[in-house]
Amino acid sequence: MTATLIPQILTFEQYLAYEDDTDKHYELERGVLVEMGQARGQHGAIMKFLERSFDNEIARIGLDWVAMQAAIGVRIPQVGKRDTSRCPDVCVVPRSQWESLLNKEAIIELDETPPLLVVEVISKGTFGRDRRTKRAEYNIIGIPVYVIVNFLTQDGNGKDVEPGVSVLTLVEDLYDEVFYQGDRLVEIPTFPELKLTANQILNAKV
Repeated sequence: MTATLIPQILTFEQYLAYEDDTDKHYELERGVLVEMGQARGQHGAIMKFLERSFDNEIARIGLDWVAMQAAIGVRIPQVGKRDTSRCPDVCVVPRSQWESLLNKEAIIELDETPPLLVVEVISKGTFGRDRRTKRAEYNIIGIPVYVIVNFLTQDGNGKDVEPGVSVLTLVEDLYDEVFYQGDRLVEIPTFPELKLTANQILNAKV
């Protein structure tokens, strides 16, 4: 998705209550609304494919977890006095945690257990945000596994980039990153028996 900054400083509480009578979707970045524009079709296909793959694997091994596509927010500690809240493309959480969000804003607070796994699918306008900013933020709140999917060949500045899948695993409070391409099986610690290649993810069909 292409991200557009809305120059308006909000608190976290104001963000939760914010409405502009549209169907637009926002994250909050250091107090500023970030409008998430319409994604390319392949972006959505990858999200749906991973959500479905995770749910199938959860059912197969009998875990009481759920994968949710762009439905759960994650609050990040303040930078200065400005709040941040992210909404990962795919989130895996215990079912009990998801059910606790059903009758309130679906945002995991700072004093709550972080998601088991989050996925971000990169768009041209989100290279830096997904690879650097969110990496640091998800590290800070202790998300054990962060998967970054890049199906593009150029970033937002027209620079050539390598498509692939990065799996970041939290080890001693820092992310270790492994990059996967082609027919190499992507090893996701949350689902050690799930067999998906980088190409299957990048070229996802629905």
